[in-house]
Amino acid sequence: MRIGFIGGGNMASSIIGGLVASGMSASKIWASDPNADSLAKLKDVAPVNTGSDNHALIAEVNVLILAVKPQIMKLVAQDIADAVQAHQPLIISIAAGVTSGSLAGWLGGNPAIVRCMPNTPALVRSGATGLYANAQVDNVQQQQATTILEAVGLALWVNQENQLDAVTALSGSGPAYFFLVMEAMQAAGREMGLSDEVANQLTLQTALGAAQMAITSDVDAAELRRRVTSPKGTTERAINMLEDGGLRQLFATALNGARIRAEELAIELEGE
Repeated sequence: MRIGFIGGGNMASSIIGGLVASGMSASKIWASDPNADSLAKLKDVAPVNTGSDNHALIAEVNVLILAVKPQIMKLVAQDIADAVQAHQPLIISIAAGVTSGSLAGWLGGNPAIVRCMPNTPALVRSGATGLYANAQVDNVQQQQATTILEAVGLALWVNQENQLDAVTALSGSGPAYFFLVMEAMQAAGREMGLSDEVANQLTLQTALGAAQMAITSDVDAAELRRRVTSPKGTTERAINMLEDGGLRQLFATALNGARIRAEELAIELEGE
């Protein structure tokens, strides 16, 4: 692969770092950004090829990652349409809400497009990414996209593009849900008399340990919960209070709200 990034922000930096750490030569990676400081920061990650000419970059690569904000995707895509049509790279978009149909239209044809929804833990190479390929993507290109996104964590494919809205609601926005739970637990610990440091560190280590147990266990989260919930014990009382408070339904309602908002954003971006 020869990979080009248009946009040199945090996600591009993370993916580049993951690719180089996994053994890819920095000489096979290009990055373009109008901001010289962004390009300098990428150079700190790895000695990749950098510049500000998107058209020159496209001529060098066979995989093009569009790592720009959704609000400027149309402008960027229309500007590079001729170069994309001439060189036919695989297009990987990490812009939330921009459908493959909109992107194909802006690029002036029917290029091979992979849409992906990474989440912010990709910045520490612990990400979870959902991917969707349009009909023009072949098996080799699909494997290329898998390799790239696995450099920053887990990469899973969905069969229908609208399922990316559910991915957005579950894992895309998901880190914020866990941060909120951590925030609430830390506050409760302080209210019960623990110092800030003790409450914070116990919460974070508990979250890490629970996630690691769930990842490495051969049983699901429900069974793990049952195993640590002794009858008439402290955990059971807390779990019962959370259940009585409607925690499950609240999460279901919240995630569905996030999914609906993802659908709305796609419509809004198509109209821009």
